[in-house]
Amino acid sequence: MEYGISILALVPLRKEPKDQSEMVSQILFGQHFKILKIQNNWTYIKLSADHYEGWICSKQYIEITYEDYDNIELNDFNIVSDSFSNIINIDTNEIFPITIGATLPYFSKGNFRIRSHKYSYNGSVASKNKIDLIKYAFQFLNAPYLWGGKSVLGIDCSGFTQQVYGLSGYNIPRDAYQQERIGKAILYENRKSSDIVFFLKNNRIHHVGILINKNQIIHASGKVRIDGFNEMGIIHNKSKLLTHHFHSIRRIIE
Repeated sequence: MEYGISILALVPLRKEPKDQSEMVSQILFGQHFKILKIQNNWTYIKLSADHYEGWICSKQYIEITYEDYDNIELNDFNIVSDSFSNIINIDTNEIFPITIGATLPYFSKGNFRIRSHKYSYNGSVASKNKIDLIKYAFQFLNAPYLWGGKSVLGIDCSGFTQQVYGLSGYNIPRDAYQQERIGKAILYENRKSSDIVFFLKNNRIHHVGILINKNQIIHASGKVRIDGFNEMGIIHNKSKLLTHHFHSIRRIIE
């Protein structure tokens, strides 16, 4: 078995081994994975964090040893909480852009390393505290919707909930239907801030958002936005029309 780690801000994870293929998710800087197979210039990987699988360009990662993979697996490393920031390769002085959610392996006193590469970072790191969950959700406000996206430059509904919960210290699955299987089922009348709400289309879970309070939800639809919420579903803040049909509520944070 071989192992790898992303060394770029956002690496597209694709359904098939070609640039034109659908992007099913993104890998952020510092996220590690298992290498399952290699085909020409493409590598099929399985992410450690959420076990998502797909193809990435072989030029967009570096290999790491099993020892490094295992150390990253066992340690709760810092996560970037600035929407945009830069890191500097200490040896070459190269500057690399990174986004919120990037992982900083072995971070200490402004420095971290990936394999033998040493970097400096002077920005903020996530508190991984549940009390900051809604604050982190608001950092994504007005980020454009992007299928498979996981950053403030473009994000989908389940990528949004995954990122926000990750910044607050909770590792949850990638897709909405997977997220609906975790946590505790909550009755509508018992809902509260930070609960995850799911919505149906054609009898399938197709949308998810996070409650700000009993009557408002933040979610990615066109962009990350705040809309009304009631027992019917999401009520568009301007048109007052029902846009998503309510299915269920799950609680991850007590």
